[in-house]
Amino acid sequence: MTSATDLSVFIKAYDVRGLVGSQLTDEVVEALGAGFVDELDAGGSSIAVGHDMRDSSPGFVEAFARGARARGATVVMLGLCSTDETYFASGRYDMPAAMFTASHNPATYNGIKFCRAGAQGISLATGLAGIRDRAQAYLEAGSVPAVEQPGALEHRDVLAEYAAYLRELVDLSALRPLRVVVDAGNGMGGMTVPAVLGTAAGLAALPIEVIPLYFELDGTFPTHEANPLEPETLRDLQAAVLEHGADLGLAFDGDADRCFVVDELGQPVTPSAVAAVVALREIERVRATGEQGIHVVHNLITSRIVPETIIAAGATPVRTHVGHSLIKDVMRDTGAIFGGEHSAHYYFRDFWGADNGMLAALHLLAEFGKQDAALSQFAARFSPYTASGEINSVVTDVPAAYTRIVEAFTSRATFDELDGLTVSGGATDDWWWFNVRPSNTEPLLRLNAEALHVSTMEALRDEVLALIRA
Repeated sequence: MTSATDLSVFIKAYDVRGLVGSQLTDEVVEALGAGFVDELDAGGSSIAVGHDMRDSSPGFVEAFARGARARGATVVMLGLCSTDETYFASGRYDMPAAMFTASHNPATYNGIKFCRAGAQGISLATGLAGIRDRAQAYLEAGSVPAVEQPGALEHRDVLAEYAAYLRELVDLSALRPLRVVVDAGNGMGGMTVPAVLGTAAGLAALPIEVIPLYFELDGTFPTHEANPLEPETLRDLQAAVLEHGADLGLAFDGDADRCFVVDELGQPVTPSAVAAVVALREIERVRATGEQGIHVVHNLITSRIVPETIIAAGATPVRTHVGHSLIKDVMRDTGAIFGGEHSAHYYFRDFWGADNGMLAALHLLAEFGKQDAALSQFAARFSPYTASGEINSVVTDVPAAYTRIVEAFTSRATFDELDGLTVSGGATDDWWWFNVRPSNTEPLLRLNAEALHVSTMEALRDEVLALIRA
């Protein structure tokens, strides 16, 4: 077996992500389609398949459908769509789904995000390993055998339904007129934004003037990488917000399931602040229905303002590992109404527990648009502390780095190993915390630090980085 056919090389914890041609080929994708149907026992039922704008995606979808149909599943082809559109189809029609995308990765990559019926996540621990192993067996056998009754092929466009559903979930009736610059990064936001925020899907016009940047679907990403986590990719958006005197800017990643926000000054609004705003709105909404025992999920490296906001609103925060499949499981197990991550993934119970950046953007627009303050002032309430952002360091000996950190902080901190190492300390009027986590795929340690005061955070950040890189 060569590395090109060893599926474990590019099937990671939560999805498939590989180089087109050398790792992902039609043969490999056809085997994965068959393995998906077998693992989920979907023969005789329907699965949904969507894809992004990458040049390789349409061919891969056809190959996947061949494998899936050979094993007896009817394949519902969604065509071009965002990842959260695929989740919508999975939830609305109660069918397993596969989305072909490599999110923000360069054009040389593609991948697959899988979910069970009802948009329930699939990770290595909950079915992805089985899909991989079944596909591997088909590759080694040289073909995918067809069942006696192969599946059919259907086509369904869910964009209008998706847009209407999001509008139902968020009341935008009190919205004041807003000017919003949106950078789609040549990704799927170029299709979903006009449908949800505009009238392209036949919905009523909102008092929102959308100024589009890079709405042309182009899987070669000719303008910039579609990864708003990288500051460089926000520069065009920031400049356009200032140029047009906009109220805010929104940036979507390649498959449009993550949304980032900049204020009227062109400054980023942290995903933690967005999470706090949405958490507050969702708590207030469900409490008005009489619901008690409300839970909201946040991962352990969101700002301290997130659990503080949840508690102040009378709900219970649930602190979790980082990672979308795990958070979806926690959402289901706790009945949480909302979940937020530092990486701008936002999860909604009313969206089958799946993540939806567009829905988070609607909540932010609704809350911000019902008052008159500028976004920089409005967001300041939800960004009272100072954070380092995520800082990566190449580390070949993670245990040794942990040992250095523990020895340096033992006398002045408490330790938590929920996900990596979280260290907390300081006084009420000068508290701080930091987390170091190893990457799942690279020899990196990721540092996130936060403190009440700027000087404390900077000193903490520098001290910990020196220990990590010693």
